[in-house]
Amino acid sequence: MPSASLPSSASLAHSSAPNPPLTVELAASLETIGAQDWDRLAGEASPLTSYAFLHAMERSGSVDAQSGWISRHLLLKAGDRLVGLCPAYAKLHSYGEYVFDYPWAEAFERAGGRYYPKLQIAVPFTPATGRRLLADPRYYPALAEGLRASTRQLQLSSAHVTFCQAEEAEALAANGFLTRVGLQFHWHNQGYETFDDFLAVLKSSKRKAIRKERREAEASGLRFAALQGDAIEAWHWDHFFAFYQDTSDRKWNQAYLTRDFFTQLHDSLRDKMLLCLAFDGERPVAGALNFIGQNRLYGRYWGCLQHYKFLHFELCYYQAIDYAIAQKLEVVEAGAQGPHKLQRGYSPTLTYSSHWIEQSGLRNAVADFLERERLGLVAQQAELEREASPYAQPSGQHQH
Repeated sequence: MPSASLPSSASLAHSSAPNPPLTVELAASLETIGAQDWDRLAGEASPLTSYAFLHAMERSGSVDAQSGWISRHLLLKAGDRLVGLCPAYAKLHSYGEYVFDYPWAEAFERAGGRYYPKLQIAVPFTPATGRRLLADPRYYPALAEGLRASTRQLQLSSAHVTFCQAEEAEALAANGFLTRVGLQFHWHNQGYETFDDFLAVLKSSKRKAIRKERREAEASGLRFAALQGDAIEAWHWDHFFAFYQDTSDRKWNQAYLTRDFFTQLHDSLRDKMLLCLAFDGERPVAGALNFIGQNRLYGRYWGCLQHYKFLHFELCYYQAIDYAIAQKLEVVEAGAQGPHKLQRGYSPTLTYSSHWIEQSGLRNAVADFLERERLGLVAQQAELEREASPYAQPSGQHQH
């Protein structure tokens, strides 16, 4: 469906609540909302749902009709006052989401249905957990109603709220959405003062392995720097974008983000970024970009120009842990992949997404699948904690 057939703004739902009634609208750009209103509702827990980050996606052309991410942000209003938001996109495909629904699309289309376009409530290209219903919890039912109404108004097959918080998934489930469980690997700070304090709680073999990896990374002759705020300069982004493109070309055959996206972030969000670089002399050869939340560090993009032993682990995992310990952050999220993270102190952690599917036959089939998948993932998490944990004592089942 071409983007022209998707309304940019329309009143979609009305609640029965008086004084004043609630209405839901769609907005085709964050610019029609404004930073002050958006950030008032998004809060400061994560920079990934901030106006600056999502607006950089739009302004840089990283999300647009050509990329298949068409902004249709959900606005909940009480009279003229904005009381809730969802970062939402009409999607023409399922790329860049990290919660894979390709089998659902294929099954529906084999049966004669049309799965695309769909409504995606997410941070584009970002498998980091966080709030997706940007409102006081008392407005969650109205946002759920608005998402269902938007799906019908835009003649979409479904609405998908990915990597949301557990309490949001519970509220959406109470309003007819299906809950999907996923599994990531997060590092949890247990009040460590130093990296050695963290190593001390690991099994001896895992402690020795991490120390060996860090020694060998340092023995490569590279110099490491963790840059934040004004220490990040414009020329660093030229190098980092080359790293990002190299990784994208090898993994996905396309780079989702434009070079201008990183310029936009530098201008508006560099105080919330940690750029870990490896230098060969004065030349950067690898880098990992993290975003700094109130209590979490979100590892997002990584790349390198040539292979160095254990460099990926050093820049993406150990440097992130170093920073989290120093800044007393509670959690490090290091992306979507990875049982290999388990051996480096990252614990199996459940994630959540919520799905509204308009067609009842597909909805029932997906519901059956999700229950089987949930049981398998919960069992897998428990087995990993029991059989493969690197910790000398059980680290607990983290479900934050």
